[in-house]
Amino acid sequence: MMTRRFVMVALVMGLVLSLTLAANPATAASKKEVAEARAELIEMAKETLDRLYKMRPSAKTLINKADGYAVFSNFGTKILLFGGGAGKGIVFDKKAGKEIFMKMVEAQAGWGFGVKKFRLVLVFENQKDLRRFIDSGWEIGGQGSAAMKMGKEGGAYAGAISVSPGVWLYQLTDKGLAMELTGKATKYYKDNDLN
Repeated sequence: MMTRRFVMVALVMGLVLSLTLAANPATAASKKEVAEARAELIEMAKETLDRLYKMRPSAKTLINKADGYAVFSNFGTKILLFGGGAGKGIVFDKKAGKEIFMKMVEAQAGWGFGVKKFRLVLVFENQKDLRRFIDSGWEIGGQGSAAMKMGKEGGAYAGAISVSPGVWLYQLTDKGLAMELTGKATKYYKDNDLN
């Protein structure tokens, strides 16, 4: 059953990636267009973090202690059994003092209809996980929901979902923080046009 589900998600992911690439043909962007796109993503990240800190002030502590973090803006749709989305974001590697611009595509299985816009903030406690995310880019989601409060850090994790050990996720919707992650496959990869 798990293999069948994996194949289904992989097929949907391939379809979404194909559609995304077809809808966004590669074009050579001018230096001005690249600078404007970078500035928009940096502003989006700032606005998202400001909003997150208002909702969860403890998130600032977690991000300040982390080796790096990423902020993505996503737009997705779901029709009947399949859904997908695409977005752009920026990774802040605090140790290297670098910004890495990235893209994302996702596929989701399950019944539903609708359009959804949301923002993601991923927090990486260590350099190893951050580098793996930047270089490999895969993040496979599963079912889960949590309002994390762990160990001696106490409320620093409140509102974050543990994606893997040392990697935390905040998902912001128009209504606030989403405390649930539904079954979906997401591919993150470097944006060659902006890096």
